[in-house]
Amino acid sequence: MDTLELARWQFGVTTIYHFLFVPLTIGLSFLVAGMQTAWVRTGHDRWYQLTRFYGKLFLINFAMGVATGIVQEFQFGMNWSDYSRFVGDVFGAPLAIEGLLAFFMESTFLGLWIFGWGRLPKRIHLACIWLAAIGTALSAYFILAANSFMQHPVGYRINPATHRAELTDFWAVMTNSTNLITFPHTMAASFLTGGGLLAAIAFWHLRKRRRDDDAAADGQQVAFRSAARVGTVTVLIAALALAITGDIQGKIMTQQQPMKMAAAEALYHTEQPASFSIVTIGSLDGKHEVYAVKLPRLLSFLATGSLDGKVEGIDNIQAEYQKLYGPGSYTPIIPVTYWSFRLMIGLGMLAAAIALVTLWALRRGRTPRSRLLYLMIIALPLLPLAANSFGWIFTEMGRQPWLVFGQLRTADGVSPGVSGGEVLTSLIAFAALYAALAVVEIGLMLRGIRAGVGEARPPEPDDADTDAVAFAY
Repeated sequence: MDTLELARWQFGVTTIYHFLFVPLTIGLSFLVAGMQTAWVRTGHDRWYQLTRFYGKLFLINFAMGVATGIVQEFQFGMNWSDYSRFVGDVFGAPLAIEGLLAFFMESTFLGLWIFGWGRLPKRIHLACIWLAAIGTALSAYFILAANSFMQHPVGYRINPATHRAELTDFWAVMTNSTNLITFPHTMAASFLTGGGLLAAIAFWHLRKRRRDDDAAADGQQVAFRSAARVGTVTVLIAALALAITGDIQGKIMTQQQPMKMAAAEALYHTEQPASFSIVTIGSLDGKHEVYAVKLPRLLSFLATGSLDGKVEGIDNIQAEYQKLYGPGSYTPIIPVTYWSFRLMIGLGMLAAAIALVTLWALRRGRTPRSRLLYLMIIALPLLPLAANSFGWIFTEMGRQPWLVFGQLRTADGVSPGVSGGEVLTSLIAFAALYAALAVVEIGLMLRGIRAGVGEARPPEPDDADTDAVAFAY
């Protein structure tokens, strides 16, 4: 592989790995804040126990997300210097604000939350975790604003002397129509992921402690039953929000990047109305269909909002793009876009179905005994994680061959002074480092999960120590 392919592989591997922790962090931050709110309002010990228990898991993922996210910033200069030079004036603004405002906000208040137990008044301490959670959402918004510029560039002009994109309207970048729908879609995906983890861990503890008769086990049963309900309800609400925002996003995507929608269906010729295939068997390049199971008119609705809407085909769009942008191929890798689109949707729907069955099985104080249901609910957190990854693969691969749609091709954004050997070396180093981090992450998570909930009584504020809050660096 040449330098370009290696750089793309490296960015893809590190980005997907990093994004495993992002939705977990966002989803868990709000769920932990919600559980602590329930404790402050009701005084029930189980909510305090659940806050401390899931709060530890949230902190593990937050730390891993920070560590892996730093690499993304470095890669823009390491392997994509021509891209950074072209779009840095625009792309750098939301990323700078994310670091100076959102990340500073979430890390500061998260530190106060960690060290404020028993030192800060309850409501002030509760405000800290809510502000930290809001900070994670703001981080997502600013980062998605930068990514949305790559999908649908707005608020800029091309300097004819320097051939660089220059920011002309920061507000237009922040309110990009792509970002306004991508952000709620991403937040819904985060709640789907966080709720799935919440429910799976709770269900595992319910089965584990079902035969224990001691009072501590009874208390944990009560706590984890509440967590299981919160988790499954969160998954169901998030799945509904994903369906709504995803439908809107598909229509905006069709308007802005019609090739991506055509590639999602492997639709080579314009159709009106257009069917959506559940599964298609065809040639490796996706050009020839052998067998397909289709839902009539569904693609027309997804793309246009009308069951009779016209959907442009790949060949038609390719011809239009050649006239507009010059000679070359403007078609992404069809099998990748086709299957990533379906796996994104299918895995999300499967997670919602498992959550619905689990919620039904938990009704009236029951503890389900089905081994099949047990295996499904334990696998529940993996489904949203995989769906998130396939969603990002579809979003980025479906935009190819563009880095900034209509303005900068991917081949023109790679660093000219970096050799293939250098990129390969860093790719191997990152892969080895991330493999080690995965072992640490899984070990810490499993250790925290097995420990179960801790003490039922929260620490009382120590009046003698209120002026000596310790900070650790």
